[in-house]
Amino acid sequence: MNALTLQIGGYRKLVVVLMICLGVLSSIENKMAAQDTHFSQFYMSPLTENPAMAGAVYDMQALMNYRTQWSSVATPFKTMAASYDMRLTKKKKASGFWAVGLNFYNDNAGDLQMTTTQANLNVAYHVRLNDYNTLGGGIMGGFAQRSISAGGIKTGDQYNGTGYDASLPTGENLTNASFSYMDLGGGVVWTYNNTAGAIKVTDNHDLKITLGASVFHPQEPAYSFYNDGEKLYMKFVFHGNALLSIPNTNVAFVPGFMYTRQGPAQEIYAGSLIRYKLKQDSKYTGFQKGAAFSMGAYYRAGDGIAAAMLMEYANYAIGFSYDINTSGLQTASNARGGMEITLRFVNPNPFLYQNSAQSRF
Repeated sequence: MNALTLQIGGYRKLVVVLMICLGVLSSIENKMAAQDTHFSQFYMSPLTENPAMAGAVYDMQALMNYRTQWSSVATPFKTMAASYDMRLTKKKKASGFWAVGLNFYNDNAGDLQMTTTQANLNVAYHVRLNDYNTLGGGIMGGFAQRSISAGGIKTGDQYNGTGYDASLPTGENLTNASFSYMDLGGGVVWTYNNTAGAIKVTDNHDLKITLGASVFHPQEPAYSFYNDGEKLYMKFVFHGNALLSIPNTNVAFVPGFMYTRQGPAQEIYAGSLIRYKLKQDSKYTGFQKGAAFSMGAYYRAGDGIAAAMLMEYANYAIGFSYDINTSGLQTASNARGGMEITLRFVNPNPFLYQNSAQSRF
């Protein structure tokens, strides 16, 4: 079987995945402005931005995320997430490869303890366009449950004329204190990696780019505690990241952006880290482990600035960010938004010297 036949077969698999992605785009009828949770370190939660990110960058990747926000305004909103993705095909000369991913998150919001728990399975296929480029498509299927603590509801109906009286009825008649729904999603992603070819790339001459687009909730599931027909808006995401090394230095720029549209709401988020490579893995012995430190900021239009840092050591990384609120809420929040901590493990080690024997997408 020649290389052309292998590549055509790879394109056919990708076309099938893309057709499934398009097939889930059905029955658009927006009725409710409910919004998904998000992370300021979006580059450390790839499966929440695009199902096609499964296997797109690393052979294997595992992440854990924790976010808390609005502690200066009310009971903090807390979000925890975990994800794992891996490639299933590891033949270097294959025309493409399959990948799978799992991601889970739990979000607990405020005094009402409004909780959303969701688990998703992601499947993706990536075609090798050449030594340096891949084009992939992915789909996601998941199950979610949403609940609320009715005991935390406080309304104006409980004002007795002089003050708040918890013994008075709230006037809210919840049909269900919890409900569940099935979820869908799909996306495409393009990657470029100049260290993945047969030609050796010298140290800190890296150029890596990822661009993608995805859609979530195309079926717009019912999303109400009152059974009143309200639905969850379909969400569109466009995202990108890059690693742009300055040759003959230890410095690189790591810009990124994410644009999200969900019903009438949108989020524009962009910025960059500046990465300094502290040391490279030992070329011969492997005893010295590579490390890098990154620091920078991202701007969320109309809302705030997220200061971020990332420490990488061999296969491991830990990220930290803090949101500084700049919107009209800053009077109440004292400009304090949210804190995030992320842990990551990837394989292969991104600091290994790259050559034709080691490199592959």
